[in-house]
Amino acid sequence: MATLDHHSSSTNKPPTEDGERFSWAKTHLFSAVIGDVMDTMGLRDQFLPPQIQPLSPEMVVIGRAMPVLEADDEGGEGPGRICEALNQPFGLMLRALDNLRPNEVYICTGSSPTYALWGELMSTAARNRGAVGAVVNGYSRDTRGILKIGFPTFSYGRYAQDQRVRGKVIDYRCRIRIGQVTIQPGDMIFGDLDGVCVVPQQAENDVLAAAYEKAVGERRVFEAIKNGMGAQEAWDRFGIM
Repeated sequence: MATLDHHSSSTNKPPTEDGERFSWAKTHLFSAVIGDVMDTMGLRDQFLPPQIQPLSPEMVVIGRAMPVLEADDEGGEGPGRICEALNQPFGLMLRALDNLRPNEVYICTGSSPTYALWGELMSTAARNRGAVGAVVNGYSRDTRGILKIGFPTFSYGRYAQDQRVRGKVIDYRCRIRIGQVTIQPGDMIFGDLDGVCVVPQQAENDVLAAAYEKAVGERRVFEAIKNGMGAQEAWDRFGIM
């Protein structure tokens, strides 16, 4: 449960500038409350699969989605591939890294979970571009290095096998799907120890405002139950559990 400041209109309203907005969200919100309010809005398939977890419990990722599409590929690096991108090491991965912008999250899917999709050098390159995290539908590696620089990384876990001879990035800034969630470029990614959720950009303002209201309400319920109120009475009074 998040620690919340006093309930004021200035605190309640999400800032408009991305850097300030994401800092505000990190201070006041958490994945569970964001997911709860999206459920009430009919956005019921917004959590990524539960095996996608942070490399360390304190990691939080908040930013704009920069979706990346990877594919298994053992056809080599050319020359001679019909698709020119497949002649290059890692396909379009290096270009995707260089295309990252401040406050973006590299979010990748499409390959089989048989090799690492993220590592320390990628983390360093992404951080240098102002990116704020990586979420991959597969494994990551170079764990000690990633933890040392503190780059928020969410993956299936640690696995050192390299992607170069096994897969390539074939597109980026494209629509992707992970589990039941469709991710568009610019959607808000919010991940913490309880999972990663995707907030569609067109619903973002309403979701953040409602999530703050619910987080404030949950704090009231917590205090009431801690002081002896029964669960049913708390629900009847606050409508939150």
